[in-house]
Amino acid sequence: MQKKGVLLVNLGTPDSPSVSDVRKYLREFLMDKYVIDLPYIARWLLIHLIISPFRGPKSAKIYQELWTENGSPLFHYGKKVKGLLQNKLGNDYTVELAMRYQSPSINSVLKKLKSQNITDLVVIPLYPQYASSSTKSSIEKVKEELKKINFNTKVRFVENFVSNPKFIEAFAENGLKHWSTGKYDKVLFSYHGIPERHILKDCDNGHCKLDDNCCSIYSTKNTLCYRAQCYETTRLIAKAMNLKEGEYQTAFQSRLETRARDPWLKPYSDIVTADFPKNGIKSVLAFSPSFIADCLETTIEVGEEFKEIFHENGGENWQLVESLNESPLWIEALEQLATK
Repeated sequence: MQKKGVLLVNLGTPDSPSVSDVRKYLREFLMDKYVIDLPYIARWLLIHLIISPFRGPKSAKIYQELWTENGSPLFHYGKKVKGLLQNKLGNDYTVELAMRYQSPSINSVLKKLKSQNITDLVVIPLYPQYASSSTKSSIEKVKEELKKINFNTKVRFVENFVSNPKFIEAFAENGLKHWSTGKYDKVLFSYHGIPERHILKDCDNGHCKLDDNCCSIYSTKNTLCYRAQCYETTRLIAKAMNLKEGEYQTAFQSRLETRARDPWLKPYSDIVTADFPKNGIKSVLAFSPSFIADCLETTIEVGEEFKEIFHENGGENWQLVESLNESPLWIEALEQLATK
């Protein structure tokens, strides 16, 4: 019997929070030319001699804090979503989950799909906004592994789902649980940052200005602009929540500047967070809409580190909006993406 396949691809997670496993994960992740686009030798020296040895133990402590009895939340919810989507799509589909880095590998999962006589394959990188360091990297890896195993099937790639109504509704639903209490002065939409040069490479049509005016309209001219996609996500969620202008702000987190004069997307979330209390904003509701499941960047960075920064600067109430995880609306969004 012929079946259609759905391959969900997320970034990945260490196999355990041990220093050795975290170092292994960091090396594979950061050696990706789409993540750190330095020449190979320079990238190898930076990752193997500086970042992995020194950042490994520190990152392992953070992963130990993040880890639960179910293991990595990213992987735990990935498996849950895989099962829920399989139930939603029924027997005509086979749904699988792979990680761009570490386990389960894209290669091993594609081999599994090939053995099941899959005739049509939909690949959904689980990154709402397209970026070369996440979406493109995952798509190119899938293409590479398909060739390696001689898996000749019809493939459709979902490059982003910024405007998917169910995706927007799912985040808005989570946010309204908190916002409707009336306890918050401001909503912060914090997205994973990337170097500005990545966007300029993706948008080499001369249109991209990397400013709020340029990103205020999402169109065919800036369809590959990660920053414009983030601002569009903010606008759509804000509209679904009936937020007014001035009640929300977009910013960017997780910067890793490896070169002098190498700016990442602005404004920076940690600086915006520190400035909120100085401007009379004492209670903040924080989203991370570039992540669809609990992970280090949401639970630890936004949920704990930004909360500490906020309180240190005079803030009183900081609340992280939970990720989509296994939200029924999120499963409906994936169903739409898989079958459209």
